[in-house]
Amino acid sequence: MFLDSVSLGRLRVILGVAIIICFMASEVLCRTVRPASKEAAFTAYRNRMSAAQANPTKYITAHTRGKIHLAVANNGTFGTFGDAFLDPFTGKIIPSCVYPRGSDLVYLWVGAFWIGAIVGRDTLVSCGSEDYYATSEFWPEAPNLGGKFTLNSIDINSKFHNPNSWLKPLSEQDIYTEYYDTTTNRSLTGQDDTDGRGHKPLGIKVSQRSMAWSYDYADDFILFDYEIENIGKERLKKVYMGIWVDGDIWPLIRRGPGQGGWDDDCVGFLATYPAPEGCGFIDTINVAYHLDNDGDPVGGAWNHLSPRSAVGVKIVRTPSDSMQFSFNWWIVGYENVDLDFGPRKSGSPSDPFRKMGRLGTPEGDKNKYYILSHNEFDYDTYYTSVDQSSKGWLPPPAFADDFANGYDSRYLLSFGPFDIEPGQKLPISFAWVGGEDVHVNPNAFEDLFDPNNPTPFYRSLDFSSLALNSRWASWVYDNPGVDTDGDGFFGHGRVCSVDSSGKPGDINDTIDPGTDWSNINWYKGDGVPDFKGAGPPPAPLIKVYSGLGKITVRWNGYYSETTNDVFLGIPDFEGYRVYAGLDERDESFTIYSSYDIENYNRFRWNDDPDGIPGWVHEETPFTIDSLRSIFNDPILLPLDWSRNNPYVHNDELYFFDKQDFNDASLTSPNGIRKVYPEITERPPKDPLLWTADEITYEHGEALPKYYEYEYVLNDLLPTIPYFVAVTSFDFGSPVVGLPALEVPPVNNHIVDYPQVTADSVDALNLPVYTYPNPYRIDQHYRASGYEGRQLNQRDRPDDRVRQINFANLPRVCKISIFTLDGDLVRELDHNFPEGGPMAGHDSWDLITRNTQLTVSGLYFWVVESENGTQIGKFAIIE
Repeated sequence: MFLDSVSLGRLRVILGVAIIICFMASEVLCRTVRPASKEAAFTAYRNRMSAAQANPTKYITAHTRGKIHLAVANNGTFGTFGDAFLDPFTGKIIPSCVYPRGSDLVYLWVGAFWIGAIVGRDTLVSCGSEDYYATSEFWPEAPNLGGKFTLNSIDINSKFHNPNSWLKPLSEQDIYTEYYDTTTNRSLTGQDDTDGRGHKPLGIKVSQRSMAWSYDYADDFILFDYEIENIGKERLKKVYMGIWVDGDIWPLIRRGPGQGGWDDDCVGFLATYPAPEGCGFIDTINVAYHLDNDGDPVGGAWNHLSPRSAVGVKIVRTPSDSMQFSFNWWIVGYENVDLDFGPRKSGSPSDPFRKMGRLGTPEGDKNKYYILSHNEFDYDTYYTSVDQSSKGWLPPPAFADDFANGYDSRYLLSFGPFDIEPGQKLPISFAWVGGEDVHVNPNAFEDLFDPNNPTPFYRSLDFSSLALNSRWASWVYDNPGVDTDGDGFFGHGRVCSVDSSGKPGDINDTIDPGTDWSNINWYKGDGVPDFKGAGPPPAPLIKVYSGLGKITVRWNGYYSETTNDVFLGIPDFEGYRVYAGLDERDESFTIYSSYDIENYNRFRWNDDPDGIPGWVHEETPFTIDSLRSIFNDPILLPLDWSRNNPYVHNDELYFFDKQDFNDASLTSPNGIRKVYPEITERPPKDPLLWTADEITYEHGEALPKYYEYEYVLNDLLPTIPYFVAVTSFDFGSPVVGLPALEVPPVNNHIVDYPQVTADSVDALNLPVYTYPNPYRIDQHYRASGYEGRQLNQRDRPDDRVRQINFANLPRVCKISIFTLDGDLVRELDHNFPEGGPMAGHDSWDLITRNTQLTVSGLYFWVVESENGTQIGKFAIIE
């Protein structure tokens, strides 16, 4: 899949086009004139990629599992340079980085991996992309992997789940690829004119795995894990690595200067944040981020096009713990050197000021290496106009107020130094992490922002979500309180001590051997990567059966109810929920029914002098029978005992609360019910012991009937599609403070119309019909919710989401649409030989076979199948 094969068609060259003069021989110079603008730079990049129609080839796919939808490539970049592309695995159009999913808000132009080192007497840097997009120095090496991707998933319902793959899955969406910096073909790598030479490789191979989850606590980040191998013959000395980000923010419906695109963004670095546990704990966050300057309020209020979030980079693993970190940002002036700026220290005898030709943009390998390796943490964009000369910074630039108000900025988060010997492999890992609702007050920027005193506005921003998600990214990478390698070290914890009054006192970061572990707040792992987090039970395998005005959803929960939790080592299944919605957005799904096991949480009063007095919950839920057995109380009714009226047993105080709703009925005619209620005993754990009478093949494999359920959604409109899902959820992890986790309904939904099934059409020989008929353009079907509801249609104009529907179709047929004169307008191949959802339905988008809009008039249609030919007509009225 080539990057430029699919485009939304919005790109416009606004200030000129870069001139590329290439002599297509490997040893001849390919020079790039500095572009006049961002659009011109991107156009030059696309032209170069289009001209390089040879192996190795750039491919792109996307992470779509969690809230962040992110494009990843096999050339050391992520993002799509603001373009959109067709995912080769799903067939869906994916923009560069959408956050949160379904919002149509894009938070990235492109990001790239940079690595620099001293090789002999030379200073070299290899980068996936850079400020003018003129160089692309990582490429897959054909025929190794063919430049493509390997995908896998721990989710047994994922079509990419492959337990026999060499790539053992770590997340719900693992994407693996390899690339090298060894390509020297200048038609591919381009050239930075500052060096006056083509790309000079370091000689490295990068093995990249990126991982995504849909769990509530883990769906706001994507983890990248790199293995850097020196495949050359020389030692790489004083190596520095970094993640470079051109983080533009815009709604899909608009982009560019003056459109709420790249000209009003701000960047910064969040080092620490108060821990949510309180007690004076401070979390180390260390995330470089970008956000829109004001969140784009409209009329003093937020709307669906307001980008209020922040997205950024957090390094979670380096080759050693003694790394030097740097955070640098700059603004590219393109042809206007006066607009080129980045915070710089004025220099000192021990650290003299380096002249780079431009104040901000690092051009050439030596300047890029200087920025990578220079131990400097820049102030945030909002503070550009504040004179910080007393701290060693250069005075504010001439356009400081404009920059502080938001501009087209890049940033680089880097670390080092270390050496890489020939043949040596070193790991690095980082998180691409987001935080929602950083902008809280839609009037804050207008009322509070002063370039010379930005602090009042800065304090109005809420970074709690970004900080919490950054913390979870670190914890999923390296689980705190878990001794992964069995050496007796569980990581770093802290205890909130109390004084005689019972109030929090001093923080104790040292865990004594005799400390009660229930009082430890684990905040850092043991240094051994886990790439693992607690998750909900696997979603059940589902099927839907439609009828006129209703949809029956059937599912088998064998895997949901029997799969062990990765931490507990036992199944933690709690129940199911049935959802339906009118599109695939999270907020569109509504709960129709729920079932959960009847069980109870036990709370114990803790008066340990080393901890804080209070009720503690440290156990998995109990059934009522197990509680009666534990307390030797055959008539115990758990809900009779509350925190104000505790249960006393052996001088201990307890109270109980139900886990979820305890709606455990499976016999209600209007609720979830067993399909085979006559089977009352669980089947043996060993599938070899299952008998023929105990299993069903309804879901494509042998599964026990005991776990087969169904629910009927009634009173549905037959003219619109419904998105139906069944989720599974657990009872949480009380020891680590995790609430109950649930599979998101967007993960396993099925789309169908509540119409007669294709099987019934064939059996009863029902006639095909169309609707709406006539199709009236003045009826505004989209506004009424009949058209354009799917996510990939939301940014299209009204005339590109129209549809005339065909119902009662045979499973396999050809639909032909003609004018009254007999001219063919469009042909549709309807092919559902196995039946199933949508087998009896199809639609036409009112676009002709020549991709033109259909005009008003009378048309007739012909449906041809093995059962015969049917003819009908419809009208389109302006």
